[in-house]
Amino acid sequence: MYRFLLTPRWWGINVFVLLAIPFCVFMGSWQLSRFEDRVETHRVAEEQADSAKREAARPLDQLLPVDKETSGKPATVTGRYGTQLLVPERKLDDRLGYYVLTLLRTDDGRSLPVVRGWLPGTADPAKAPAAPTGEVTVTGYLQASETPGSNGVPALGGLPEGQTGAISAASLVNLVRDDLYDAWITLEEGDSGMAAVPATAPNDTGLDLKAFQNLGYTGEWFVFAGFVVFMWFRLLRRELEFVRDARLGLVQEDADGTHGEDGSDRTDEGNSTAGAAEMSAREAGRQSEPA
Repeated sequence: MYRFLLTPRWWGINVFVLLAIPFCVFMGSWQLSRFEDRVETHRVAEEQADSAKREAARPLDQLLPVDKETSGKPATVTGRYGTQLLVPERKLDDRLGYYVLTLLRTDDGRSLPVVRGWLPGTADPAKAPAAPTGEVTVTGYLQASETPGSNGVPALGGLPEGQTGAISAASLVNLVRDDLYDAWITLEEGDSGMAAVPATAPNDTGLDLKAFQNLGYTGEWFVFAGFVVFMWFRLLRRELEFVRDARLGLVQEDADGTHGEDGSDRTDEGNSTAGAAEMSAREAGRQSEPA
């Protein structure tokens, strides 16, 4: 009954199934581990954000370069405010508004972008408070440079003069002549009555779209593994039905274990039906003859 499993065609099917199932399980497990890593990273980032609020501010130079360990840490820096820019299309408490960003020129000649606060509505330079004059010492939460289109940062283009879509040295270098830090800070308390902008977790540390994509891919790979098993059993059942029908003479089995085309099967079946009808007619004729 199961001799067809030794044919070359079924050898190929079995080898494919034996390779496909472990591969799908491996890929599903790998995607699941990626999701678990993101969940753990998100938990650690939240703990760091909570602990950072209780830490004493440290000089900026001690926290650079910004990484996952130093992002969100309180930093203090001294300098003089210079060029002011607006960052439109930013939300705070589900309200749309804009950041007021001012460059702080430090003693080493470089400028640090400082988000002094958030205002509701459309970005308007006339409504943005002017920065304090003279030397100031500011304290805020250190942040890594933003990447447009990721981590909630909109990818904006064609903005008016005096506006920037992302807070990063790569974006600001085309707008100002200052030598910039590859970092920025958001003040602990909003300046001039503006709302303070909370620190955000660094990239790849939150439960963002990428994390849930990993979870979705996990399900897909396990579904693929189940589909391979389902198709193998379906092909096996179909083959057993052909073998059984061949033994009953309903289909013609070739020498290589395959079966005839549908047309030949229907022809054989038709011939059998015609022969049975002819035999029935003969039997009826004999019975009608006089004894």
